[in-house]
Amino acid sequence: MSLIFPKRTLSRRQLLKISGLTGMGLLLDSCGTTFLSDTMGRTFEPLNQKLEELLLTQHPIPEFPISAIEPDKLLINTFDFSPKIDLTQFRLKIDGEVDQPKQFSMTEIQNFPLTSMVIRHICVEGWAAIVQWGGVRLRDLISLAQPRSNARYVYFKSADGYYESWDIASALHPQTLMVYQKNGEPLPVANGAPLRLASPVKLGYKQSKWVTQITLVDRLLPMKGYWEDRGYEWFAGL
Repeated sequence: MSLIFPKRTLSRRQLLKISGLTGMGLLLDSCGTTFLSDTMGRTFEPLNQKLEELLLTQHPIPEFPISAIEPDKLLINTFDFSPKIDLTQFRLKIDGEVDQPKQFSMTEIQNFPLTSMVIRHICVEGWAAIVQWGGVRLRDLISLAQPRSNARYVYFKSADGYYESWDIASALHPQTLMVYQKNGEPLPVANGAPLRLASPVKLGYKQSKWVTQITLVDRLLPMKGYWEDRGYEWFAGL
């Protein structure tokens, strides 16, 4: 189904209370409109980002047992349409500030060691779902492209025209995956097959589906992300 612009009625603090998570980085909220106007949000976002970056750790975030999976709670949201992708022609491109640009077929990606995690996926709309994701660590793919020392941000391009950008530290987190499995089964097209982002360190709108290209850059471009360019918080960390 197509997603109409969601109503941002929950602050991140409220959202994380719902999901059972807390964090000092929520002292200043620039995600929702309940407590801050858009102008105030834009004013405080740089400070929020610094706080969130300080709180980000490369240590694994606690996961859930298999028994906690909530298969019916992961809603299907798309900003426009679900693209049709020919798996025989699909290639994941990694380029930009790298010394060895790469292209991976799905067969090559699935030959990497499988990493599986059971985490809570949190949507800014106010719902959450515990999901098991399986795939390859993004850091392993990026390392093969030999990123340059000046790479600070990572852009993700999707087959449906969606675009996102992350800080490099979040992209290299050990639980940030490019996934092709959901709950132990092949990833459905509606959930982003053949390849999507999944991570416990970002809100759902940062976790792009149908990813076809990953580009490392040394600075943020004017277009930061589909929803961010419409007023959402950029860092969107948990």
